[in-house]
Amino acid sequence: MSNPKVVYDGWMVRYGRRKIGRSFIHMRYFVLESRLLAYYKRKPQDNVVPIKTMVIDGNCRVEDRGLRTQHGHMVYVLLIYSKKDKHNRITMAAFNIQEALIWKEKIESVIDQHQESLVANGNKYHSFEYKSGMDSGRNASSSDQESQYSAAEDEEDSRPSLMRRTTIGNGPPESILDWTQETSTLSSQNNHNQAFSRKHWRLLQCQNGLRIFEELLEVDFLPKSCSRAMKAVGVVEASCEEIFELVMSMDGTRSEWDCSFQDGSLVEEVDGHTAILYHRLQLDWFPTFVWPRDLCYVRYWRRNDDGSYVVLFCSREHENCGPQPGYVRAHIESGGFNISPLKTRNGRPRSQVQHLMQIDLKGWGVGYVSSFQQHCLLQMLNSVAGLREYFAQSDERTAPRIPVMVNMASCSAPSKKSNKIQLTSVHNRSQSLDNAAKMMDEYSDEDEDLPIPDEEETKRTAFEEEPVVQIDFSCFSGNLRRDDNENGRDCWRISDGSNFRVRSKRFCYDKSKMPGGKPLMDLVAVDWFKDTKRMDHVARRPGCAAQIASQKGHFSMVFNLQVPGSTNYSMVFYFVSKELTTGSLLQRFVDGDDEFRNSRMKLIPSVPKGSWIVRQSVGSTPCLLGKAVDCNYIRGANYLEVDVDIGSSTVANGVLGLVVGVITSLVVDMAFLVQANTTDELPERLIGAVRVSHLELSSAIVPKLEPDPKPS
Repeated sequence: MSNPKVVYDGWMVRYGRRKIGRSFIHMRYFVLESRLLAYYKRKPQDNVVPIKTMVIDGNCRVEDRGLRTQHGHMVYVLLIYSKKDKHNRITMAAFNIQEALIWKEKIESVIDQHQESLVANGNKYHSFEYKSGMDSGRNASSSDQESQYSAAEDEEDSRPSLMRRTTIGNGPPESILDWTQETSTLSSQNNHNQAFSRKHWRLLQCQNGLRIFEELLEVDFLPKSCSRAMKAVGVVEASCEEIFELVMSMDGTRSEWDCSFQDGSLVEEVDGHTAILYHRLQLDWFPTFVWPRDLCYVRYWRRNDDGSYVVLFCSREHENCGPQPGYVRAHIESGGFNISPLKTRNGRPRSQVQHLMQIDLKGWGVGYVSSFQQHCLLQMLNSVAGLREYFAQSDERTAPRIPVMVNMASCSAPSKKSNKIQLTSVHNRSQSLDNAAKMMDEYSDEDEDLPIPDEEETKRTAFEEEPVVQIDFSCFSGNLRRDDNENGRDCWRISDGSNFRVRSKRFCYDKSKMPGGKPLMDLVAVDWFKDTKRMDHVARRPGCAAQIASQKGHFSMVFNLQVPGSTNYSMVFYFVSKELTTGSLLQRFVDGDDEFRNSRMKLIPSVPKGSWIVRQSVGSTPCLLGKAVDCNYIRGANYLEVDVDIGSSTVANGVLGLVVGVITSLVVDMAFLVQANTTDELPERLIGAVRVSHLELSSAIVPKLEPDPKPS
């Protein structure tokens, strides 16, 4: 960092509640120095005055407030304040737990340095550690709320300790059994409770690389329909944080590793560590004859001193989550995950994951068919194997954001007369998040004179509201016809930009993406050419869309995808706009050099309709064209043509050979854009998007090209 005083800096979320009671959430740039924490509207330059500052000394404290849902976003919240003046505080949050933990560690290290200097000078300060015995044996923290032990904290400590413990919020609800604790400790404290006698396990089987254990109960007090507790133990090559954020998700991505998950929603957010959830199970045991099961349960989580995570489950009734038609309400006696770090192997992080479940699936006849109970329980425990395979098949190590859950209260108002839950569809859920994002406050109590930084990343609502400059499309034509019919053949139509995921405004610090939204340019024509030789600089053809646009004073981007073979083909797309915005990323790309263009020109492909092998070969991963294949850029009068030689890459040529053979059966989507790398360039904007349906090779024509003028 340029400033030697800076300990850590970066974008974080400002989170809090205004005096009128309405909460706010927006982005700010935080800078931590050796004695000061400050945040700014944008990344500070020169002598920019911060929005707010806070002096960091030995009396400061960092409280972990856990996960909070705000305006359609799930954030991990930290509160920094002074013990001498608790009104002097700053609340900050992150979209993933890794970043929040880094900030917590950095701030606490600064606090520790000040405390050590005070001790060295013979001064006393307030200890951050609870007095022994205060936390009733919990592997807990000192910092989620105004502690009931604050009086004990303020006592003078003869031997100050800098140790801090990890947050537990209000602690686990009384109904939840913490099966991750040492059995001996729990048994000594609860020797009259049979539920705590979890000290005898036997290995039942090894399945999918997991060890499956069954609890041996000393006293059989369970109903016939309730299974004994079973747990699966496996090793996952991922960090505890990565696994934790997957385990906490309750959206569609959960079905990628949990085969027993159908859908879920939030019933009530109790605090940052406790929530009540509704969960539908996807069980495959004779579904024709056996009714599906659902759950209403409380989920509590905490992070332990050693970096491990504990997630605990226990069923609970709730007035807004009564029995659902067509479902049998199962009952979780106890369950959850214990995620513990292991030593790295070959440089890759590893964690041990334990998943315990003791469940009563209810329903008549269940107690008489033992295979049903065990089969369903094993299906749920197999999620550990799903986690292992999920990370084993992915090389990406970006910090995922915990997806926000649909709040049941937003789907149906609380009613004592009716407890029916109306779960929204995926489309409606995304719409509700859009509306929530629009509600973001632009001002906070501390920086009410400064609006929030550009929030385009929340969704493309701002783009949709841009003034539309009408272009007369009737004057443009290409030899491949346009057909907006869904079942059209040998044609093209404009593809919905929302089908493509692009980098959001926050991508630099949380790798998040969002729908592409409205493109910057309009697709006005498509040409489908063939010739015995490769066709370069097709925009020089008289009467083409680029030439017509130039005559009208418009600017064009021409993408010429060159397909090699015994007959050479070219698919040419003409994107037109009134003019380029001066200083925009697109304008810099158009007027930049070839090195810059090659490092930024991006294509996002997709095959919504076609054979499985073609869809897998093409994929939907964004591709930097200039680094994958040879690209030639021709800057003409009011246009830039990009000639993409697909045959220059062996890999691309192999995929192309597969595609051409079945091209008449394919529907292909393509989006073109300039890659954004910095916060000033983000969010990404599509240049344009197109869908080509069931193309016929025979419909290509031989173009009449003017001689390419030789460079002077």
